Amino acid sequence: MNKVVLFAGTDQTRETLVNQLKEYLPDYIELISFAIDEYLPEELPDGLIVVSSRLAYEELLEFWNLEKFSSRLIIARRTIDFDALDELFFLPEGSRVIFVNDVKEAAFNGIEALVEVGLDHLELIPFYPGLDENEIGEARLALTPGEVDKVPEFVEEVIDIGPRLMDYTTIVSILNSLGILENQANRFSYKYLQKIIKMGKKLAHSAREINRLNSQLNQVINGLNEAVLVYNPEGKISVATGQIRDLLDLGDKELQGRAVQDIIYRKDLLSFLMNIEQEEKEIFALGGSSTSVNKFYLAESDNIIAVFQNVQETLANNLQLKQDLINRGYYARYTFKDIIGSSSKIKKARKIAEKLAETELTILLEGETGTGKELFAGAIHNASNRREGPFLAVNFSALHDDLIESELFGYEEGAFTGAKKGGKAGLFEQAESGTIFLDEIGDISKKVQARLLRVLQEKEVMRIGSNEIKPVDVRIIAATNKNIASLVEAGQFRQDLYYRLKTGYIRIPPLRERKGDIRELLDYFIEIESTYKIEITDQVINELLSYNWYGNIRELKNILSYMLAVSDDNYLTLEDIPDPGFFQIGNQDNFKNSSEELAGNQIIFDDLNSEEIFILKKIKEARDEGDLVGRKTLAKKLQGTEYELTEYQVRNRLGILEDKGYIERKRGRHGTLLSGKTRKILD
Repeated sequence: MNKVVLFAGTDQTRETLVNQLKEYLPDYIELISFAIDEYLPEELPDGLIVVSSRLAYEELLEFWNLEKFSSRLIIARRTIDFDALDELFFLPEGSRVIFVNDVKEAAFNGIEALVEVGLDHLELIPFYPGLDENEIGEARLALTPGEVDKVPEFVEEVIDIGPRLMDYTTIVSILNSLGILENQANRFSYKYLQKIIKMGKKLAHSAREINRLNSQLNQVINGLNEAVLVYNPEGKISVATGQIRDLLDLGDKELQGRAVQDIIYRKDLLSFLMNIEQEEKEIFALGGSSTSVNKFYLAESDNIIAVFQNVQETLANNLQLKQDLINRGYYARYTFKDIIGSSSKIKKARKIAEKLAETELTILLEGETGTGKELFAGAIHNASNRREGPFLAVNFSALHDDLIESELFGYEEGAFTGAKKGGKAGLFEQAESGTIFLDEIGDISKKVQARLLRVLQEKEVMRIGSNEIKPVDVRIIAATNKNIASLVEAGQFRQDLYYRLKTGYIRIPPLRERKGDIRELLDYFIEIESTYKIEITDQVINELLSYNWYGNIRELKNILSYMLAVSDDNYLTLEDIPDPGFFQIGNQDNFKNSSEELAGNQIIFDDLNSEEIFILKKIKEARDEGDLVGRKTLAKKLQGTEYELTEYQVRNRLGILEDKGYIERKRGRHGTLLSGKTRKILD
């Protein structure tokens, strides 16, 4: 046989195993592969059949009687990728770690594989969909072979070690079945040896690095600007920087190993330092100036850390930080003068926004795409008491879940592969004393929702890979083009977070509800975009008033830019209006002559937004063309449209549509199917 046919459960596992096999197979061996949740051929191909797991084998039995092909069938044994394990060996002894996989059997098998390779110093707890989270207790860290979206919400840090690889007995079986084991023996043993050597080098390097860091630790600590004191609950000191000596006038006394009670005699300061329950900041008069003392307890090491900072210097540094952020473009460009329109609805929204700007309430802006949510957020910031602070914006729909966490909350050095040296402050820390604008809040995962809720409740953040809790003084303005209430009902959005965000609420009306503002908006945009006086005929205005503007203000501005570009003079006529295909289609057709025809669809689809309807149409389009529809396929079809989504976002949207009964998701050669009612409506 000169062909290998690989079947895996998911596309991610398929790609991982294909790359592994390519390391061992010679070029003349043909390798084809299939993911069960994406696509399966009608007939079983010729060649050596390799199935990624027993679970995948059982799924394939629904399509073929594989027992007939046992002579050319191998069910792979899988093990953990050695390359992803080095950081796990240095986790503290007895650390509670949740191991997350897609099904119960795979979760237990993964733990067995970890123990087999020597990770027996951790308390590994299996978790899989359907298991009650209350049964597993508390754990800060989760470990998963590529199933990040199934990690429980309460977990603070996730280590993704990627899908499990085939073990070496499986590789040997494959080479033997192909009749090339003897020829490939040298290559096989070389690859195996390289893996072991690479792992050994990593561990040796890590050990040397620990020794080097330990030797430099005192130098680093003594080089800090802040005075730091580390001691246990009994008061025994383990670390004391040189600044502590100066601040408390201790001279050259040896402090390590001594008791806090023996070197500090002020009752108020000593009482504060020794009270573990009191984890907050207080100000004391020390060394002739006001000193802020921030104390927190680390339960894992049973240590208390107290940081002493000069209040005047800290304030000066914060002012410099604010100015630096503003210089880097972290500022709001808009004011309430930039909100154009005289209609009653926009005036009402603007009036509410002006009143809320004077408060410290968290605000949720709801409005369709292109209505000006960032404009409102910037105007609120510039009218608030935080106007001198930074204004930071983050768009959730443009970021992967893991990237969202690192951007919002920051990370410590070594928190994950690729983490910057020295770590990075998150946007919440950088927005101190200012405003953070969270756009497309409806796109965030449950895990990020849980961490965001903590920021709203406790006004504090914890960087990825850190045990230190940092207080933050930030106002949050969130925005969405989705119906968050329906997401709450579907179980896609936390109800407690929804009500926290909706403390202050503003609905920004779509342009079709304020068409009386179109003329005023056109005049405003012409003044910005053109140095000439431009006239618009009444026929053009009437024609533009007939459209429903599902792209809202952004669409109106784009069409005006087009008309200015194609017009022959400074006079805009009907000839300058683009073809109907230029206009965005919403839940109904934009054109008056077809609005009645689609009115029924709008009523039936009243629980969906325009993005979800667009996705249903794309699924129908693909199915009508004979294509199977999976997450990857659908993400590709959405590329280049205004509803472009990542594979993770597509998975989220399909889950919502399935819960509402509009689609059915099946594995294998079925893919995503439209429900009967959906196809009837779209037909």
